[in-house]
Amino acid sequence: MNEIQGRRLAILTSGGDCSGMNSAICAVIKMALYKGLEAFVIREGFAGLLKGNRNQDILAAEEANLGQNALSYGCGDFFRLGDLGGGDSKFHDQYIIRVGWDDVRGWENQGGTLIGSARCKEFMSQEGRLQGAFNLISNGIDSLVVCGGDGSLTGADIFRNEWPSLVESLLKQDRITNEQATKFQYLHIAGLVASIDNDLTCTDLTIGSSTALLRISESLDSISSTASSHSRAFVIEVMGRHCGWLALMAATACGADYVYVPERPPPEDWRQHLRDSLLAIREKGKRKSIVIIAEGAIDVHLQPIKPSMVAEVLSQDLHLDTRVTTLGHTQRGGRPDANDRILATLQGIDALRALLEDEPGKPSYIIGIRKGRIKRLLLRESIQSNGLLAKAISDQRFEEALSHRGSDFRAGLDTFTYNAAAVPSMHEPSNTFRMGIMHVGAPAGGMNTATRTAVRFCLRRGHTPLLINNGFVGLLKDLVFKATWLRVDSWASSGGSELGVNRVLPNVDLHGVAKQLQKHNIQGLLIIGGFEAFTSIKILSEARPEFPALRIPLIGLPATLSNNVPMNEYSLGTYTSLDVLAHTCDMIIQSASASRNRVFVVEVQGGQCGFVAVMGALATSASIVYTPEEGVNLQQLNEDIQFLHRRFSQDPEFANDGRLVICNEKASSVYTAQMIAQIYGEEGRDDFDSRYESLSHVLQGGIPSPLDRVQASRLAVRCCEFLEQHAGSSCAWDPPSAMIAVRQAETIITPVAQMVDHADFANRRGTDFWWNQCKEYVEIISGRKFL
Repeated sequence: MNEIQGRRLAILTSGGDCSGMNSAICAVIKMALYKGLEAFVIREGFAGLLKGNRNQDILAAEEANLGQNALSYGCGDFFRLGDLGGGDSKFHDQYIIRVGWDDVRGWENQGGTLIGSARCKEFMSQEGRLQGAFNLISNGIDSLVVCGGDGSLTGADIFRNEWPSLVESLLKQDRITNEQATKFQYLHIAGLVASIDNDLTCTDLTIGSSTALLRISESLDSISSTASSHSRAFVIEVMGRHCGWLALMAATACGADYVYVPERPPPEDWRQHLRDSLLAIREKGKRKSIVIIAEGAIDVHLQPIKPSMVAEVLSQDLHLDTRVTTLGHTQRGGRPDANDRILATLQGIDALRALLEDEPGKPSYIIGIRKGRIKRLLLRESIQSNGLLAKAISDQRFEEALSHRGSDFRAGLDTFTYNAAAVPSMHEPSNTFRMGIMHVGAPAGGMNTATRTAVRFCLRRGHTPLLINNGFVGLLKDLVFKATWLRVDSWASSGGSELGVNRVLPNVDLHGVAKQLQKHNIQGLLIIGGFEAFTSIKILSEARPEFPALRIPLIGLPATLSNNVPMNEYSLGTYTSLDVLAHTCDMIIQSASASRNRVFVVEVQGGQCGFVAVMGALATSASIVYTPEEGVNLQQLNEDIQFLHRRFSQDPEFANDGRLVICNEKASSVYTAQMIAQIYGEEGRDDFDSRYESLSHVLQGGIPSPLDRVQASRLAVRCCEFLEQHAGSSCAWDPPSAMIAVRQAETIITPVAQMVDHADFANRRGTDFWWNQCKEYVEIISGRKFL
């Protein structure tokens, strides 16, 4: 008998709720069933663990109904139709409940946690943990996944370490048998970090934080327009008692003028510094003032800085019409963004794997993300390192506190300064230069944010920024203008391309391009775009022997929803397009649910790169995904149709959920998305019908995701630093040509000559598909590999 068979796993969510928790629950439950475990959910966190089940007869009957069919709804009527808080549900007194595959279907796009979360003081006592151990053993559960913040994970670690003594106590009290004591002598535990504050130092991003940032940014974008209309000042308080991540990232994403975070208090005379900063901004002609303050903001003496104190400076000293807004719990709510859905799913999958690989003597792990990869982190050490940061702040060792937050946080502070400061730096470089900025390719979220930061960087450092409209076509038409500080002010949250963009490459007229660069004395060129940006820099570099004006440093900033730039894992626009895709598919599923058994084949952009299709399918829990890398053939279509037949045939009568199929626009030149939908409809017969939907250019538009805005600003600063370093250098006859690439969350300046060796020019993409494994995860989560 397989040792996995018979094992039982449970998951609970504890502490504050946040978006993405439901995706984590889905991933853990489905992965457990896929691996052959029996799966349970524990309602109301550790409080539900202590309450257990008051009527075991009901649960036993439901388990009998569930039988061996892990797809069966089992308790599904409770989760789908009953009141999760109790009410008339027959599971009112049941807190540890066995679930099947379909019990958690459709949860991924729901905010909060559908199994409930509660803070439980009783669990902090040994007596409480003893009752929790009894309830787990009574239900035959030997593996536990805890999804919550540092307090919840600390409790989980204590629980696991005490487990042998708890089992021994239960045996002495005759509450469990010798057989049970032997069988459950070891508890397997894994943690998932969920916190909107992103306040755990061991992981780069926590579940729920990117959605919270999205909620804040949506609010700030709305407030910004009314602030400008009435020439008002707004002081916005956001969550973050001990961590300023939300405040800092929101300030960067939304173009705020000042920010307060606990890790770096303002100068001692912070009121005067605030007055001087905002006065300089107002003198530039800006009509609005936005100040963001984390709820845990402090001064250098650890005294709280409250929104009312900031508002007093603005209204009384600067005589600004000032309003204070506290966003409060709106930051927690709403549907999760695509990033949280993907992050929670990938972490949930690895949590299950960590449990299966666990054995006595091994430490407990939490699943986080480091350098762009899902990583297992020692639970106890992770919690302890988090305490070091709080201690550093309380001891007024703020530089040490920043070091615990990591280099990204410190870089974020510098990036914000470049964007917000309205006066030149006191430490300007000895050599200033003229920098050209242009967009090529297709529009992508974050392009304008990157341009704004590049302009502000130049002005802050004493350089001259030149905006080139309409790419190389505009350059040839002499559409080159000197940028001012105020002109780009509103571009932080602006979608599309304010400069104009097209796919024309410089070889359309290399002589004319060189002539215009020379005419405007452009000494460094920043090109923002996708594969076209990479190709343009390659063309310009190769033409240097013939045209001296091209012997300037060149750098490209990847910006394309296709994410097809060689040797690069992230391009501006990918977060935005995935958010649009997820939101649109949520509406499509809602439409499909109104009609019995419907499949929507959704066509998405991406060129010859399947990144958007695969990651979008993971975010939306699509049933099937088609990509250019693997193509489409008749055998595959037949297997997929048979899967859909099996899948729909096992749905109960009251289930009207539709299903999604994500198809890249160039997955096949013959079996197009529209044709696939027609084939599905013809072959679905009485089990299901099919519809075709094309998202097309919808994925390019809209307000950029705050994650894209933040990344755009950071990458733009690195690009400008590169051009500043090499402009006018002694090796001007052979200056560098590069793209800034993101690999494993590190920003790396990569020579274009090196990238050529990793480029597939025929298909306009790189040769390394780091995301390809996620296609397998799509098939697991959809049940494609389960049925």
